[in-house]
Amino acid sequence: MENTAHHHHHHAHAITSLNGIYVLAIVLNSLYVVIEAGIGFHTGSLGLLSDAGHNLSDVFSLLLAMIAFRLSSSRSTRKFTYGFRKSSVLISLLNAIILLVAIGAIVIESIHKFTAPADVNGEAISWTAGIGIIVNGFTAWLLMRQQRHDINTRGAFLHMAADTLVSAGVVVSGIVISLTGFSVIDPIVSLIIAAVILVSTWKLLAESLRMSIDAVPENIDRDEIEKMMSSESGVSDVHHLHIWAISTTEIALTAHVVIEDVSRMEEIKESLKHRLYDMGIHHSTIEIETGSSHCHEHECC
Repeated sequence: MENTAHHHHHHAHAITSLNGIYVLAIVLNSLYVVIEAGIGFHTGSLGLLSDAGHNLSDVFSLLLAMIAFRLSSSRSTRKFTYGFRKSSVLISLLNAIILLVAIGAIVIESIHKFTAPADVNGEAISWTAGIGIIVNGFTAWLLMRQQRHDINTRGAFLHMAADTLVSAGVVVSGIVISLTGFSVIDPIVSLIIAAVILVSTWKLLAESLRMSIDAVPENIDRDEIEKMMSSESGVSDVHHLHIWAISTTEIALTAHVVIEDVSRMEEIKESLKHRLYDMGIHHSTIEIETGSSHCHEHECC
């Protein structure tokens, strides 16, 4: 009971902490969009205005991630027995698609720059991109620790890390163009950045798709779970094992466990549930069977 209370306290603290990070990130990035758009209008830079539009989509992604994080801890109702937790997986899928669209936009813009290089106000763009590195880099740093535990936070982290790379690329391009006049460096750097972002985004998309169709989450080893359960003292067999994501932060399991001594049923069940919890399974439903009632995959469902 003590462990459960400690877990709930830790989970509530994590929610409050990450919620504060999201609010701070949204405020900072919204301010940056306003500043960037203002400088864009003042200097007549279409590049800065289009980048402000792109950064506005990042604010939208941060909002989505924050909504998903709140939904992942929603309570169950009569009609929605898992609350709205699964919607957090759908939002992570949407965020991955938004990232792919952003990559497509970078590639199209880069190709356009190859064919029709534009005159660039190097100083204004470099200064603005420098602010972008600070804002996006700081936001990415805030999300970095939490992104290992939640796929939506990982999506938000990737958005911010991608924008930090883009801003750094703009600064490098601006310096190279100012010193050498080699304007083709701009689209080349953009395409390299797009390739780097694509690798991470593809992983995010694949994991989101897996979770949305109730596949075993990527961070869970099904064989290891089955081996652990089978090795439990008093257990002779484990079958009908199913593992899936309830939300982006919670994993569930159901299994039939065959035991030798029915008098040890509760003891074995509690031991398994504790061991599963330590392995990242937050919700486990274990059906106990004795040797006489044991059924195989092809005999029962």
